[in-house]
Amino acid sequence: MGFKNTEGGDEPSATEEEGYTRLVLTEHDRAAIHQRSSKGIVRVIIAQAIMLGVVVLGSWLVSGRAAAVSALIGGGAYLVPNALFALRLLVGLWGPVQNSPFTFFVGEAFKLGTATIVLVLTAWLGSEWVVWPALLLGLLFVLKGYVLLLVSGRLP
Repeated sequence: MGFKNTEGGDEPSATEEEGYTRLVLTEHDRAAIHQRSSKGIVRVIIAQAIMLGVVVLGSWLVSGRAAAVSALIGGGAYLVPNALFALRLLVGLWGPVQNSPFTFFVGEAFKLGTATIVLVLTAWLGSEWVVWPALLLGLLFVLKGYVLLLVSGRLP
């Protein structure tokens, strides 16, 4: 990435403040960073969806429909709120609304809270038909979806 000095030189613009160097990015540099971040966010969501598909198919082949639905609920309990949070982050990268550290913590709380509510409701309403090992595998596979990116060498 090429950094440009605000004074027109080719070197990065840097100021020394108490031993710290401040780097000033050009609009082109910011756009490149946003594009790379966006690709990483989308890749993680796609990897999680693929992992959910694998565990749902495997549960269905091994234990039948109830296990497949249980795995889908378990993985969906985390994938859906995570995809919504990813969408919010993408809007913050490319849209008029800027992201902040507070946005990140609210999004994480939303993901965890939603997953907890879905799992509690599933335990309460589906206690007769839920296949718990499949549900937990669905949740685990989605939570570890980035491992697919790590193995394929596509981790952002």
